[in-house]
Amino acid sequence: MNPRVDQYLIDGCMRCKYGATPKCKVNTWQTELKILREIALESGLIEEIKWGVPVYTHHGKNIISVNALKESANMTFFKGALLSDQHKILQQQGNIQSGRIAKFTNPEQIEKLIDVLISYIDEAIEIEKSGKKVPILKNPEPTPIELLQAFEEDQTFKKAFYSLSPGRQRGYTLHFLQAKQSVTRIARIEKYRAQILNGIGLNDR
Repeated sequence: MNPRVDQYLIDGCMRCKYGATPKCKVNTWQTELKILREIALESGLIEEIKWGVPVYTHHGKNIISVNALKESANMTFFKGALLSDQHKILQQQGNIQSGRIAKFTNPEQIEKLIDVLISYIDEAIEIEKSGKKVPILKNPEPTPIELLQAFEEDQTFKKAFYSLSPGRQRGYTLHFLQAKQSVTRIARIEKYRAQILNGIGLNDR
């Protein structure tokens, strides 16, 4: 076992100002983090501490991390954008282009997806071995305000949008941004809502 990671689970995130206090977000998710850690360790990856959180590497390359947010315990895939994500459990955080995150709020959710997480880790390792890289846009288009508002009103819609491939997300974003008036952007978002919820790209039909 890695004593530094044990300390993370006991005292909280090393970069958190509430570390080792009851307010630390890690304290809320102790059980979930321990289960996620066990899954990560069983994958054969090397356990390290980077940026104050446990990171699991293959030949020095970052594959996944186990960490906590205020509202969830998480397994983050550094090249998650390249994963097939057949079970649609990964989410994009803000404008992060490469990483994808699987969020959990109770141990039962994790237990049901242990085999899925193991398969995702195996896929992530193979992606790293292949040398594939996530195409990074130097100047990604801003997310339309109307789309952000739609996400706030419907978290299922938000999850569905960020479960799309980066190319499909960009296709929709560009289409919405091309409308000059807000009312038109809203209309376009509503027009394609069902299509997005079904995981279909703008030009897939």
